Amino acid sequence: MKQEDQIQGEPDGAEERRESWLRRCYHWTLSWADHPHAKLALFLIALIESSVFPIPPDILLIALALGRPDHSFRFAAISTAGSTIGAAIGYLIGMTLLAAVAMPVINFYGIMPQFEMAQGWFEEYGVAIILIAGFSPIPFKVFTIAAGAFGLPFVWFMLASLVSRGARFYLEAALLHWGGPRLRELVERHFEWITIAVTVLVVAGFALLWLLR
Repeated sequence: MKQEDQIQGEPDGAEERRESWLRRCYHWTLSWADHPHAKLALFLIALIESSVFPIPPDILLIALALGRPDHSFRFAAISTAGSTIGAAIGYLIGMTLLAAVAMPVINFYGIMPQFEMAQGWFEEYGVAIILIAGFSPIPFKVFTIAAGAFGLPFVWFMLASLVSRGARFYLEAALLHWGGPRLRELVERHFEWITIAVTVLVVAGFALLWLLR
């Protein structure tokens, strides 16, 4: 059965259940901000977001940096390390566990056409796609898994992942660290709206990939 038929055949409310699940993941991610092991949680969320988890670690990074601006770059380093290691895991999943793990994840998010399209992007643009994907709301897991499945050179893939994800997280940290009390007060005052915006960008990233199929 084609994916279009599967989607058309979904019961009423399936899309709402997906969105509800994303909201639960978002609140679960944010709940770690006040936990004693918040740094470990930040690392692990950054790690799994690069392969299977839908909510980016930015939400938790911003919450932690608001509480400790002097540790902003430390939080960025933790996020970068977790995300880069997670990218390697996603690559290995695509390379060695395509049928057992990668396909169920891809089918769950409904992004098989985009996964197949990534092969053409890799052939045409190479690691430049990783540089863009790692710094954008486009789900990074699509590209980490596809990179392994389609044989993108591992070393170049890892370097591109490190640069793009590091640039993203360190930019956020720099804004909160050097933005001064006024910026931090602004972010803190509108933190809920900012995190909602991040979640909307995540959903929009999936929607964009769906429209490009």
